[in-house]
Amino acid sequence: MAEIFWYNLTIEEVAKLQRTDLNEGLSVQEVKLRQREFGKNKLPEEKPLSGLRIFLEQFRSPLIYILVIAGIITLILRDFSDAIVIFGAVFLNTIVGFIQENKASQTLSALKKVVKHEAEVLREGNLKIVDSEELVAGDIIILNPGDKVPADGRIIECHELKINEMALTGEWLSAKKKSRVLPKETILADRDNMVYMGTIVEDGKGKAIITETGINTELGKVALMVRETREEKTPYQKKLSHFSKIVGIIIGVICFGIFIVGIATGKEFIEMFTTTIAVAVAAIPEGLPIAITVILTLGMERILKKKGLVRRLASSETLGSTSVICSDKTATLTEGRMKVDEVIGDKFLTLKAAVLTSEAFIENPDEPKEKWILRGRPTDKALLEAGIEIGINQKKEFEKKKIAECPFNPINKFAAALYRENGKQILYVCGAPEKILELSKLEKIEKENWEKKLEDLTQKGLRVVACASKTLPIMNLNELRIDYNPLTASSQILLGPLEIKDLIFAGFITLKDPIRPEVKEAMKVCRQAGMRPIIVTGDHKLTAKAVAEELGFKIKEENILEGKDLDKLSDEDFEKILDKIQIYARVEPKHKMRIISAWQKMGKVVAMTGDGINDAPALKRADIGVALGSGTEVAKETSDLILLNDSFSIIVAAVEEGRVILDNIRKVITYLFSDTFTEIILIGVSVLVGIPLPITAVQILWVNLIEDGLPNIALAFEPKEKDVMVQKPAGHEAPLLTREMKVIIFIIGLVTDLILLSIFFWLLNQNYPIEYLRTMIFVMLGIDSIAYVFCCKSLRKNLWQINIFSNRLLIIGWVVGIIALLAAVYLRPLNILLKTVPLRLSSWGIILGLGIINVILIEATKWYYLRKPHAKA
Repeated sequence: MAEIFWYNLTIEEVAKLQRTDLNEGLSVQEVKLRQREFGKNKLPEEKPLSGLRIFLEQFRSPLIYILVIAGIITLILRDFSDAIVIFGAVFLNTIVGFIQENKASQTLSALKKVVKHEAEVLREGNLKIVDSEELVAGDIIILNPGDKVPADGRIIECHELKINEMALTGEWLSAKKKSRVLPKETILADRDNMVYMGTIVEDGKGKAIITETGINTELGKVALMVRETREEKTPYQKKLSHFSKIVGIIIGVICFGIFIVGIATGKEFIEMFTTTIAVAVAAIPEGLPIAITVILTLGMERILKKKGLVRRLASSETLGSTSVICSDKTATLTEGRMKVDEVIGDKFLTLKAAVLTSEAFIENPDEPKEKWILRGRPTDKALLEAGIEIGINQKKEFEKKKIAECPFNPINKFAAALYRENGKQILYVCGAPEKILELSKLEKIEKENWEKKLEDLTQKGLRVVACASKTLPIMNLNELRIDYNPLTASSQILLGPLEIKDLIFAGFITLKDPIRPEVKEAMKVCRQAGMRPIIVTGDHKLTAKAVAEELGFKIKEENILEGKDLDKLSDEDFEKILDKIQIYARVEPKHKMRIISAWQKMGKVVAMTGDGINDAPALKRADIGVALGSGTEVAKETSDLILLNDSFSIIVAAVEEGRVILDNIRKVITYLFSDTFTEIILIGVSVLVGIPLPITAVQILWVNLIEDGLPNIALAFEPKEKDVMVQKPAGHEAPLLTREMKVIIFIIGLVTDLILLSIFFWLLNQNYPIEYLRTMIFVMLGIDSIAYVFCCKSLRKNLWQINIFSNRLLIIGWVVGIIALLAAVYLRPLNILLKTVPLRLSSWGIILGLGIINVILIEATKWYYLRKPHAKA
């Protein structure tokens, strides 16, 4: 079926296509037939994740898979102590992740309000109130102030009807509706003869024929886009998945090789199988999943303290990789409300005229000033607020005798009020600048100057109103009205039979949605951190440009692209200019998806902010979807981060925390894999050369979980480094392991193994008991871990450049690690469990010497890399 452009049809043509009577509406029988054919007027809903599903999701990690496999094998071998330790690590990781993600899910549920919506509909000539789900195409609905539009429709009648369509189009000012036919090429945001599901009636009344319901509405199309949009894995998930696969393959190859070599050299099958498991246990950093979960959880909690709710653990880290932030303008960069920016002319008289013609009012004038609540339209409230600020007391002014008034009318485009003041009658007028200038007594040159000023102001994207007044002789006439002549398209003010003209022009008032105070600094930090902010809005390009320039953007015409112009570009042409565009104006959902995809294709990690229904598909497609706390539930449910107080500054704060998370994950990986690699080589070489294992599986587990365990968890609590927001964003292409990390893990690991094996061979030739030798190697590995944990506090600075006591938990973990190591050597119960023996004092000199050598090697490596330019990037 060909697409029907309802806004391009007359009312009669729409009624004919919908088979409905404009005066009677549909019959009840016809409604039932259409409901059976087309279904209810509702959108498909996704069930929220259950607690069980959230719990099971915690197992979806390659590292967890490897741990579970190792645990099962140890159970088969009836090595219950190893199995308990391994499964304990899996369970602890799962519980920590479940508690945090379930808490985020419950917080979102608490924010969500479940409301049933009703609609007023004309059926069989009678008005009825029905559940909005019962509506069908062809129904005639009545729209009143405060109503949520229940379906898409073509307007039949409207009387000063204003609808806020920000949730759908992104335009924050309400749309003035009309019923006339519009051209076929009219974009969604300008289809003023249509109403759309999910938008809000702000003022006036209207009547419309429903043209689309449920999934076929504009909102339904967005919902369909959300369902069809594939949710991308986060950069962290991709990197960890790739990293875990590599680790798994390496472990598999090494274990298989050791097993084959052992069998080929005549060793027992059971002995080699047990040895292979020992290598697997050595290779798996059991504490890594727990540490990463703790790091992400702590990051989520720190972001929450800054008014950002992260809905998924993995998203916390992704924030740290963000390189492009596509931000909506309204309520994120701006306050989302009208405010007077400047008064040009006689300030007091101009604001007085504005206040006395304004329909806004103070709801509680008897309360202290700081508790006043202002009510009215956005523009009226802004004018009243500005008047109050300079001492125009609305209550006092209104106590003077008001003779007559004529409220603002969209046809006349101005309001007027007549007051008796000090024995005089004074008329105040406020409205559209062109109209007020037309009614004012001005010399030609003076009028031209004001018109030029008006042109300059509108070019800056500002909203402008003008004010004027006139002192009249005392008359007993109190009928004030404004007549509009459609033939001449002009208005006149009538006081009784008299026409009032030649007003005294007072001045202009400019209004705008003010920039949030904290956003300028946040933008500065954003650019300093190497991120690129882009404004993506449904607003007019001049409005967006004015906001951008106030925020420090250097904007030329070539840096702005409107949605209709983006439609004309091929993907190849768009990619050519992508880097130039800083503002996208008059955009629709499809445009946002295209912008995100283009940046992702360039390898950038993209964050997209939004609050409306129209933003949901883009929020899902983006690497980080950022919804406003005041936004729609659809936007919140598809987002990764919710800004509880709507401000852009929270995004920058969340990015900072994300970078701290990424830093700490890398510190933990470096710390744990240094041990892991050392242990693999140690066991692998001993098997290949045919000597006894230098360390047992249970001793490896003790080092990995006890000696490394607390320091490893403590590294998760590392405070942020001062230069974290000076670094450039990592992006999709950045590997999880940096070159410096690889050197510390592999090269230094090999040097450590060379020293350990040399000592083992030497002592073996001295006929030391095997238990003593294994205890020596076990303690050396433990001391090695305890010694270099402080080197991992920063991978960008040397030990002498940082405060090694800044993390109390790390100090405690370090002390506990030493005590645990001494206990493993000198306590009899642990000697039995770990098969260790007490060491002589002379052996400790060799052990401590190895720890010192390791620290020197790591710090030398860091010093070398810090001198290279790439290390600072």
